Amino acid sequence: MGGKRKKSESEELIEGEKDNDKNKEGSNKKKREILPSMIKNKEKRSSVHAKLKHEKKLEKRKKLKARDAAEKLALELGEEPPPRMVPRTIENTREPDETVCRPDDDELFAGNDADEFSSVLKHDRTPKILITTCRFNSTRGPAFISELLTVIPNAHYFKRGTYDMKKIVEYANNKDFTSIIVVHTNRRDPDALLVIGLPDGPTAHFKLSKLVLRKEIKNHGNPTGHLPELVLNNFTTRLGHRIGRLIQSLFPQDPEFRGRRVVTFHNQRDFIFFRHHRYIFETKEGKESDSKVKKAKEDSKSKKTKDAKGEKITKEKVIARLQECGPRFTLKLISLQHGTFDTKGGEFEWVHKPEMDTSRRRFFL
Repeated sequence: MGGKRKKSESEELIEGEKDNDKNKEGSNKKKREILPSMIKNKEKRSSVHAKLKHEKKLEKRKKLKARDAAEKLALELGEEPPPRMVPRTIENTREPDETVCRPDDDELFAGNDADEFSSVLKHDRTPKILITTCRFNSTRGPAFISELLTVIPNAHYFKRGTYDMKKIVEYANNKDFTSIIVVHTNRRDPDALLVIGLPDGPTAHFKLSKLVLRKEIKNHGNPTGHLPELVLNNFTTRLGHRIGRLIQSLFPQDPEFRGRRVVTFHNQRDFIFFRHHRYIFETKEGKESDSKVKKAKEDSKSKKTKDAKGEKITKEKVIARLQECGPRFTLKLISLQHGTFDTKGGEFEWVHKPEMDTSRRRFFL
């Protein structure tokens, strides 16, 4: 009388599908609950985020250990280790450029011998730099100029006054200056640099940003009067090669390595980062203890009873480090003009335009 009715096969299949759907919904809900951005409580959200971050770190560590173990095993077996994966970056996936310089480019080397900087770079003329400002100077401009005078050897500062740029160029040519640097300021901060090569140009206009003076750098050093060593990185295209030679013409080509001064212009994604460092060599004492096994062997050979305690031996190590001297700033090329500064009739070799920034993987220097 009171017996339950047996379920048919179709009903059992429908219920099984419902249970699977419930399990899937439950797992999806759990995944949604794990996301830190879905949690409103700040403490709970931060703890879940820290837990997820720790788990990712452990997974990464496991992968590294497995890779190192595979390399070690391959070396022990005398086989080649598996090739490492190269990460995809914006630099190694840049758009192909026809103007990239090559070491077998004879035309490029022939042009170097006949360009505007050849007389300075061949030691026929010594670099002599005139530094001035725009007509309306700021409070931070003189501090930046005083530090530029310590960075660039044989640089001289002249007040701008009410003189036009053409008269300044004419005066610099008469006084045998090789370059002019004009520091432009806006809202009490230097925001642009104009570098003019003499006597025939070219004129480069740079945007200046992220200026940090020497006194604002923690644990900064004070540079000496020695001639610095110049380092230029990643100027690979024809335009970049020309800009590199313009920067190179500002510094003497016979550095005094005794002063341990290094001036670096590093180009990355068309931003030129300037740094001024000084080498420091320090001697530190490293302690090494002999193992008990080695000493026991020595005792057995000499047949003398000695304590098997390890003795500490001090060894001096020379460690090199860098100390930043300042200033620190970033340059971005806006235009490169033929000849000296001329706003009306000047011909431009290259001008940056907004439509050039359509791709993140297109670089010009």
